[in-house]
Amino acid sequence: MNKPDSFKIASNGQVTDVAPFDAMFNRATAYEVPHMILAAYLVTGFLVASVYAVGMLRGRRDRHHRLGLLIPLTVAAIATPIQFAVGDTAARSIADDQPVKFAAMECVQHTHRDVTEYLGGRCTSTGVKGGIGIPGFDSFLVGFSTNTKVTGLDTVPPSDRPPANTMLHWAFDAMVGICSVLILLGLWLGWAWWRRRDIPRSRWFLRATAASGVAAIVALECGWIVTEVGRQPWVVYNVMRTKDAVTGASGVWVTFSAVLVLYTALGVATVLILRTMAHRWRTEEIGEAEVPYGPSEPVPPPEPAPPVGRAE
Repeated sequence: MNKPDSFKIASNGQVTDVAPFDAMFNRATAYEVPHMILAAYLVTGFLVASVYAVGMLRGRRDRHHRLGLLIPLTVAAIATPIQFAVGDTAARSIADDQPVKFAAMECVQHTHRDVTEYLGGRCTSTGVKGGIGIPGFDSFLVGFSTNTKVTGLDTVPPSDRPPANTMLHWAFDAMVGICSVLILLGLWLGWAWWRRRDIPRSRWFLRATAASGVAAIVALECGWIVTEVGRQPWVVYNVMRTKDAVTGASGVWVTFSAVLVLYTALGVATVLILRTMAHRWRTEEIGEAEVPYGPSEPVPPPEPAPPVGRAE
């Protein structure tokens, strides 16, 4: 969809000469697939760790909660800087493969060099208003030189430009900003573990970890906004417009309603089961050793060896 390849479109509109595997493993695969897989590990890790961080803030400092926080947070902390590097590669690839999307993400109205990078701000037809500008940094991010030329929105007609540029710009900034903060959280954990082989003892660390789950989800959704809104008005970039891909099939609302009811029921059931399990843990109806993969029973200290008598 973002980098269509390995097919031809005949004069009558028919798709011919399709190479399915080449189409699936196109140039965008090398960065888009790792980007999504890492995002899944990142969000899951921070989200699970945030649940146990809330428990620890409420006074539950047992081994179960400590491991429940440490293991997923470690996985997420390792994945986050790798994700940042992959995302940086993806952004440069977008500047080459989908220059109009990149221009909308960065609010670049006219093609030029030494392009200023803006943090925040409002996108207008005359430039960014109210943002924090870093001169030349946008060009540097694209080509490692402030002399790099960045394509502007003025290279295509208004009908071929993504909508809601300000929302797209904010979503991109929020995604990058949240990822940067989560890297700092991982460094905090790594520093404490290197010094004391333990998680940080500060309640501020637990508060930050508790907030990291929601923050990771927000970053994920912002990433999807950048991907999908930034590709508009195309559903398949430069091949098919979104308005042409809308189905006219009957029964769509029936299928949609059935899926909505099913997943609502699954969501409610999951919440009820988790609340029941949490209540049993709080009331100590079951022991830690009875839980599959739960904490093992404490190992008693070894008895002291009897004194060895001296030979007469």
